[in-house]
Amino acid sequence: QVQLVESGGGLVQAGGSLRLSCAASGDSLSTYGMGWFRQAPGKDREVVAAVGYSGTNKYYADSVKGRFTISKDIAKNMVVLQMNSLKPEDTGIYFCAASSRYSGLDRQGSYSYWGQGTQVTVSP
Repeated sequence: QVQLVESGGGLVQAGGSLRLSCAASGDSLSTYGMGWFRQAPGKDREVVAAVGYSGTNKYYADSVKGRFTISKDIAKNMVVLQMNSLKPEDTGIYFCAASSRYSGLDRQGSYSYWGQGTQVTVSP
């Protein structure tokens, strides 16, 4: 079983950047696919980005392509989401999740382990 803790959220102006980290314990992330999800107020949780267990296959939601980058650091047992050119619509709680599946990483149902989330607020 893996435990996940997110950090790096905060308040930033539109156009700025934030770097979210997800630290894992209890197991190595080398055998997990990892995803970042977000939930805006009054909206359903949605996928933002995902990376396969090897760290090479990546998925991005259309809304963040070209602005966000997901990466996996096996040595540090963590996953990072670099967010650039932030927009007010990127505001929400960001969750890190781990999946033992090799496919379907764009779907919430593929993930078994979730962090508590970190708040990201982008002001106009």
